[in-house]
Amino acid sequence: MKQAIEYSGLSIKALERETGVSRQSMMHFKRGTRTLQLDIADKLATFFNLDIRRATGNATTYAAANLKWN
Repeated sequence: MKQAIEYSGLSIKALERETGVSRQSMMHFKRGTRTLQLDIADKLATFFNLDIRRATGNATTYAAANLKWN
């Protein structure tokens, strides 16, 4: 997701306008200070045409999401 944001060439302000995701949420995510809530990740994934999939594996990866290009 970070790569999709970076490679889009869009400013955070433009992404906010296009996706409805706040600049603050995206900036925290880009800096690595917070993870994305599922509803926010879903909005960004839809915009960037990405699939969000639950990671498989042990309990430590239970809540992780794999983001894959369609």
